[in-house]
Amino acid sequence: MSGTRSDGWQGMGPMKPSRILVVDDDLRVLDLLGDYLRGQGMDVTLVDNGKEALESLEREEYHVLLTDLRMPGIGGLEILERLRQLPFPPVAIVCTGYGSIDSAVQAMKLGAFDYITKPLRLEEIRVVLDKALTFRQLHQDNVQLRQQLKEKYRFENLVGHSEPMQEVFRLVERVADTDSTVLIYGESGTGKELVARALHFNSSRRDRPLVVVNCSAIPQDLLESELFGHEQGAFTGAIRTRIGKFEMANGGSVFLDEIGDMSLSLQAKLLRVLQEQEIERLGGSRPIRVNVRIIAATHCNLQEAIARGSFREDLYYRLNVIPIQLPPLRERAADIPLLVEHFVELFNRTKGKELQGFSQEALDALVRYPWPGNVRELEHLVERIVILKGQGMARMADLPEPYRGSTLSGPSPPQPVLPEEGASLPEWLRLMERSLLLQALERSGWVRQEAAKLLRINRTTLVEKMKKLGLMPPQG
Repeated sequence: MSGTRSDGWQGMGPMKPSRILVVDDDLRVLDLLGDYLRGQGMDVTLVDNGKEALESLEREEYHVLLTDLRMPGIGGLEILERLRQLPFPPVAIVCTGYGSIDSAVQAMKLGAFDYITKPLRLEEIRVVLDKALTFRQLHQDNVQLRQQLKEKYRFENLVGHSEPMQEVFRLVERVADTDSTVLIYGESGTGKELVARALHFNSSRRDRPLVVVNCSAIPQDLLESELFGHEQGAFTGAIRTRIGKFEMANGGSVFLDEIGDMSLSLQAKLLRVLQEQEIERLGGSRPIRVNVRIIAATHCNLQEAIARGSFREDLYYRLNVIPIQLPPLRERAADIPLLVEHFVELFNRTKGKELQGFSQEALDALVRYPWPGNVRELEHLVERIVILKGQGMARMADLPEPYRGSTLSGPSPPQPVLPEEGASLPEWLRLMERSLLLQALERSGWVRQEAAKLLRINRTTLVEKMKKLGLMPPQG
C-alpha cells in the first residue's frame, strides 16, 4: 500500500468522531483495523510506514495514534520520540509481538499510554482505545482547569486580614517561585492544600502538574506503588506497568498531605527522592530521574513524632526547609466576617442564590464559636445557609443550634491562676484538654459520638485525641 487513505465520516449530530491514526506495514492489519474502527464510528487515517505517519501528524491533529513498533525505516519508537515535539500530540498506543515485550516497556518510558500484543484482538483494542480517549479528554480538561486555577489561587484569593494570615501571605509570596521544599503545619481544615496550590500556581512550574497525595487516605502497603509506580509482575495483580505520582508530576510539584502518617520504610525512600531526584518503581531495577518540587503538610508535631521514633529526623530536616504555620480559625477570629463575605459571594455565584449576607448578631455568634473544624467547617456552614435561605439576610435563627451559643456564653469557666514561679503552657493545656475529654466521655457513658457533640468536635478528632492522651474506656 502507498499513500494515505482517510475516512471522512463526520458522525451524527454535533459531536465530532474521534480521529485515529493507524500505522502498520502489514496491509492485512491496516484493513482489519480500518474496517473495525470505522464500524465503531471513528474517523480513521491509515498509513503503512513511519515517514508518512510523521508527515500526517505534522499536518493533522489526531486524538489517538495506534502504531506498530517494528517497521522498515522509521519505527514506532522513533515516532514516539517525535511526538514530544508536537504542540497537541495524540495519545499513543503501540502494537507488538509477544517476543518484543521489552520494546513495549521502552515505548511506555517514551510516553506511550498502553500497548497491545499481536495477534490483535478487536475487543481488547476497543477497551484500550476507550481508556485512551478518556485519558485524552481528562488531559484537555486538566489544561483548561489549570488556566482557571491560575486565577483561583492568586495570593489575593487567600482570604484574611489578620496579622497571622498576613504573615503567611508574605511568606508564601517570598518562596512560591523557588524550588525549596515547604512544610505546612496546621490543624485539619485550616487550608493547607489551598496554600500548597497557591505555592504551585504562583511558581514557574504552574504549567506543569500539581499532584496531590493524601498519605493518610491510602493504605500504607499501597502507598509506595501509588507514589513510585510499579513494573509489570512486581506483585500479584500487577498485570501491566504503571507510572506513579512522582512521574506524573515530573516538571511540576507533588503535595504530600499528612506526611506524618507515612511509614518509616517509605520515609527512607522519600528521603532518597529528595536527595537524588530519582525514583525506582516497585519491581524495577533502574532509577528514573524526576524533577519535582515537594510540598508537604501535617497536623502532627513532627518533633514529637521523632522523639517517639515514628518519624525520621533526617527526613524532617529535608522537608522543613521553609516551614509555614497556619493558625487555627479560633486564633484569627477577626477574619471570620471577611471569610463569611467571601463564601457568600462564592456560593451565590455557584449555586445561583442571592443571599445578601449575615446580620451583625449572627456574625457576632460566629466570631464567638470555637470552630473545631476551622475554615472548612465555616465554609460548609455558609454553603448550607446560602442553599437553604437562598435570599435576604441570614439571621441568628438561621444558624444551626450549636452556632447560636458559644463557649463564651453562660457561666464563665474558672480562671486559672499563674503560679509565681510560672508554668508550662503546653503541659497545662494538655492537662485541661484531657480533663475536658474525660468529663465528656464520662457524661456520655463513653459513647464517643455523644462525647464529640458535647465538645463540639468531630468524632474522628475525638478518637485521635483519646489515642494521643491515652484515654481508654473502663473495663468490665
